[in-house]
Amino acid sequence: MSARSPRQWILLRGLTREAAHWGAFAEGFAQAMPGDRVLALDLPGNGEFHQLTSPLLVQDMVQACRVELARRAVAPPYHLLAMSLGAMVATEWARVAPHEVAGCVLINTSLRPFSPFWHRLRVLNVVPLLRLAWLWRSAEAAEQLVWQITSRSPSTPSTVVAQWAAVRRQRPVSARNALRQLVAAARYRAPAMVPVDSVLLLGSQQDQLVSSQCSQAIARAWGLPLQLHPWAGHDLPLDDPQWVIDAVLQWLSCCGETAG
Repeated sequence: MSARSPRQWILLRGLTREAAHWGAFAEGFAQAMPGDRVLALDLPGNGEFHQLTSPLLVQDMVQACRVELARRAVAPPYHLLAMSLGAMVATEWARVAPHEVAGCVLINTSLRPFSPFWHRLRVLNVVPLLRLAWLWRSAEAAEQLVWQITSRSPSTPSTVVAQWAAVRRQRPVSARNALRQLVAAARYRAPAMVPVDSVLLLGSQQDQLVSSQCSQAIARAWGLPLQLHPWAGHDLPLDDPQWVIDAVLQWLSCCGETAG
């Protein structure tokens, strides 16, 4: 039997986040997928592209990703592992270019028209998000607040917050780009039918930013199973990276694919 071709994994983060925010998850995921290629790609306005203007449309974010991968000579098909806004990009990517997408892992995302806006952005976060806007230029204070909103980890956040603050100082996302990404996420409307056959939905029951009801609504609309983590927050790959890795490995096995 001939060995299978290596999979090309593209990791996409969410609003104002970048490749560095995957933290230890990216390395652990790559180790769990021996022989595969894993690339964390930044959206326009974030990370290595923080000086670019963020598009106001998710569709334009998709096109930017496709152009960047072509520039790097990274050819499809891709397995997209994405969370939040990144998962919207992955969904649209699968819709417009299904031949490029072998599968999607969508984590803690929300999609119109399946959920109301008060589920997509929980009301309890209005005040913290206003505080975040006020603290935007203070790296440590802003990232401490981001951690409080997105994580439910019982461990001390000091190391993570320090790393995030260093990333913010090195590659700052402008408040204007943050607003443009928020607008793009709010405007995006997902397809009524699941865009590709192989989709894994993962969510967090204790997500304080986006209600887990959003993932449940997507599962119902697309006729997909949903795996819910019992205690993790919005940043599920941060709070319990091994749980995500195990879920992906199980999904691949069910799809008839092997990890290595």
